[in-house]
Amino acid sequence: MKRHTHIFVLFLLVIIFILIGNLILNSGYIKRKHLNVYYKSKSDDYIIHIEVDNKVLYLIDKDSKEILKKYPVATGKPDSPTPLGTFKITDMGKWGEGFGSRWLGLSVPWGRYGIHGTNKPGSIGFNASAGCIRMRNSDVEDLFDRVGIGTIVVITNGYYGPFGYGYRNLRPGDRGSDVLEVQKRLALLGYYDGELDGIYGEGMKKSLIEYLLDNNLQLTDEIAIDIYESLGIVLIE
Repeated sequence: MKRHTHIFVLFLLVIIFILIGNLILNSGYIKRKHLNVYYKSKSDDYIIHIEVDNKVLYLIDKDSKEILKKYPVATGKPDSPTPLGTFKITDMGKWGEGFGSRWLGLSVPWGRYGIHGTNKPGSIGFNASAGCIRMRNSDVEDLFDRVGIGTIVVITNGYYGPFGYGYRNLRPGDRGSDVLEVQKRLALLGYYDGELDGIYGEGMKKSLIEYLLDNNLQLTDEIAIDIYESLGIVLIE
């Protein structure tokens, strides 16, 4: 009888412990106290802004817009420019070799680009990469620990948005933010219904020819300044 009583008391204590625990969790006390540690996604905290022309990466507080960190970077060579536009971090890893100690992949639709470390720290501050953004290993490790998958990354090169490298004569097979902008313009005009991927493929070529025919423009598959201006893409000094 005495043994049964002890078991019953122990059972009651367990039930009481569970009920008290649930009350504490439901009260929100633990959630509030440890919000930054457990409940706030790092991807929602920051925005990364990279200025290709100034070779600088800024880490910005998403809410206050305050610049929290500033890192020097290397960007793409003239024949392999860094992509311009607004992207997100899609994957993160502790890589090695030429990619340094960390890798942060970007959602660039027309190629594989990312922010990474380097085993050539002397290249920082120059146009030296195949399009990726290079950082010193100590800097990219610091950035890696602060951001997360989904963090927004804005890459600019002066004031002209996707045309930060100026007008480029586009031909089938070309890729880039300028190609993407032309796709958007053709789509808005009802000519292009393909994927907005920044790749000048057959679908884009077909829509361009249709646009040129309808507007009595010379037929060509090369997009030069006259077609840019016809589409309303004008760089104003």
